[in-house]
Amino acid sequence: MGISRSSHHKRRATGGRRNSIRMKRKFELGRPPAMTRLMGPKRVRIVRTMGGNRKFRALRLETGNFSWASEGVSRKTRLMDVVYNASNNELVRTKTLVKNAVITIDATPFKTWYESQYGVQLGKKKATDEEQTFSKTAKQKQLARKKHQKLDSKLEDQFNSGRLYACIASRPGQSGRCDGYILEGKELEFYMKKLKSKR
Repeated sequence: MGISRSSHHKRRATGGRRNSIRMKRKFELGRPPAMTRLMGPKRVRIVRTMGGNRKFRALRLETGNFSWASEGVSRKTRLMDVVYNASNNELVRTKTLVKNAVITIDATPFKTWYESQYGVQLGKKKATDEEQTFSKTAKQKQLARKKHQKLDSKLEDQFNSGRLYACIASRPGQSGRCDGYILEGKELEFYMKKLKSKR
């Protein structure tokens, strides 16, 4: 007995029985959920679909591509933990990656980019002996960029902890990737309130 997406087995709106006019069809096929987990090395299975197309069923993932919208930069980074899911708390407990789940990611790639871009070190550790040396032209560019540099205090606190809150924008069970964006501004405030109330 396969999983079916047809409505032939359902009753009418009035509650009356409906006689099935045909047997199950291939185009009504449903499949078990991927339940992509955040643990262990990457594991993706290829599923052949209608018309010879393919879906990439991610079973396990550990990295993803995340964008920092206000700075216009994307970096590949490590996924750390699942912290919030609007649809189901069970998916948080089991660390299941789905679209629109709020997760924490490693801040290191964005820290290094920010330092090379503005010459400002984010985080608690202020390097004194191991300060990066930039060329004269690079330093001039950094000084010019510093005029437009502004960082949200909530984001700065996250950089201090080494973890950033991000939202998944892709569908890992369909595309085999876990891509998304860093939460900022009103959206970040909203999810931080939700996380506080959950505790």
